[in-house]
Amino acid sequence: MDTAQDKQQLNNVIRRVKWHLLPIIILMYALSMLDRSNIGFVKHYIELDVGISDSAYALGAGIFFIGYALFEIPSNLMLHRMGARFWLSRIMVSWGIVCIAMMFVRDPISFYVLRFLLGAAEAGFAPGVILFLTYWFPSAYRGQAYGWYYLGVPLALMLGGPFSGWLLETESNFALKNWQWMFLVQGSMTVIVGVVGYFILVSQPNDAKWLNDEEKKLLNSALYSDQQQAVLATGSLKSVLSDWRVWRFVLIYFSIQMSVYGVLFYLPTKLSLILNQPVGLEVGLYSAVPWLVVLISLPLLTRWADRKANWHNMAIGLLLCAVLGITFSTFTTHITGFLIAISLAIVGFIVVQPIFWNLPTQYLSGKATAIGAALIGALGNLGGFVAPNLKNWMDQIWHNDIAGLFVLASVAFIGVLCLLWARPRSA
Repeated sequence: MDTAQDKQQLNNVIRRVKWHLLPIIILMYALSMLDRSNIGFVKHYIELDVGISDSAYALGAGIFFIGYALFEIPSNLMLHRMGARFWLSRIMVSWGIVCIAMMFVRDPISFYVLRFLLGAAEAGFAPGVILFLTYWFPSAYRGQAYGWYYLGVPLALMLGGPFSGWLLETESNFALKNWQWMFLVQGSMTVIVGVVGYFILVSQPNDAKWLNDEEKKLLNSALYSDQQQAVLATGSLKSVLSDWRVWRFVLIYFSIQMSVYGVLFYLPTKLSLILNQPVGLEVGLYSAVPWLVVLISLPLLTRWADRKANWHNMAIGLLLCAVLGITFSTFTTHITGFLIAISLAIVGFIVVQPIFWNLPTQYLSGKATAIGAALIGALGNLGGFVAPNLKNWMDQIWHNDIAGLFVLASVAFIGVLCLLWARPRSA
């Protein structure tokens, strides 16, 4: 910005953009996290009613990310071409319908198919939002924007845990079991929000009726300045795939997602064992505690990272917190110690993500961002496929539930090493 007055005017524009776009984006992402992770609450129920084993559950939980990865890049290119307003809403309605269809799971095969379809339907949403926010937020504000977007995670799992537990404990009727009602209710909520999102989202600043011409010019100028500083702006698939720095980002994000879903899919079960209670409202309330801590820390830490412009060091510290939290949580059987350790882990691997995304989106611009964000999201999210299967495999080899989480903590530490490798010398 040329003057302090210009900077203040840009701050005012950014504030307006936040209030118009981020609430619906947060809600959409919250439902995304709820719909992909709610099987953690029905694990025991579908094992009894449908005959799904631990290994079949692990495969079905992870196969979501195969469908997700296969369609990620095409979906993000479609968003870049057609606009976020239509494409993000279309994605949401599609996965809401598949979530509803999860109530018809009858055997392991139908479980695998529907989880795969859920991933395929949701493909492109998360990297699509990452791309969409680069159209609205200059890099100096992007960490905060991603931080607000990621509030959807703690909101989904803080409120969704007790909500899912309540649905599972409520008396079933209309010939549907409780876990079927859970998929029906949560999937229907997603479809409704997807339709509403179409009427609220605006694809780019020039289409915003709530910004005047001067505000649009100021915002576009700041965004253009960011694009000029990007290292990789060529929008070809070959140029992105051949860039080793992009693959380093893929490895970092993969390690983060390994820690996320290694914990996420098994947190209700672990709490159930510690509390010696079936998965229901009480377990749901306890599972909300770490997400409340994330809800408080996420906007504070991302804002601090933007102010200091020190995203690399913040990402390293947070991912290290995740490593330590997961490690300590494997060795404690006391509810207080477990909640402290798992809260440290979850703050680490959730807050690191919006800060991490500021790194590749500063390196990439234009169509290269669409391809790069999709590639990083697609292959990185395969960690969600590997994590439950690797955990289950290691637990079986060592005949306990500690080995798997310890291995996942080790993978997250590889991400710490990669971030150290990627850190600029001046950081």
